Amino acid sequence: MLALKTTLAASDRTPVLVFDEVDANVGGEVGAQVGRELAALGGRHQVICVTHLPQVAALGRQHFVVTKEQDSTSTTVKIDSVHKDTSVRVAELARMLGDRTSRTAITHAKELLAMAK
Repeated sequence: MLALKTTLAASDRTPVLVFDEVDANVGGEVGAQVGRELAALGGRHQVICVTHLPQVAALGRQHFVVTKEQDSTSTTVKIDSVHKDTSVRVAELARMLGDRTSRTAITHAKELLAMAK
């Protein structure tokens, strides 16, 4: 789907492209390549991407965390911007990697952000 939308977007000038878990069933280096493709596409279009992969999230210019809370009578969705605070963004990427308190995950999150620059 990403390849198809990338090819079509180049010719039809679609201003906004939305990807909902375009990176499903991939990870590691393939996920990082998906992130690079989305970032490149973001140079020409507004790209909105829902992802669970830190390799993809780290490459976004803006990063929002969406949380959902449910009880027996209602559902509440909350959206928080984390791209303006590097320490919060690192913590979120570390959480996506498995543990926001792990030194290894924190180091990896910082490395992902450094590669995005």
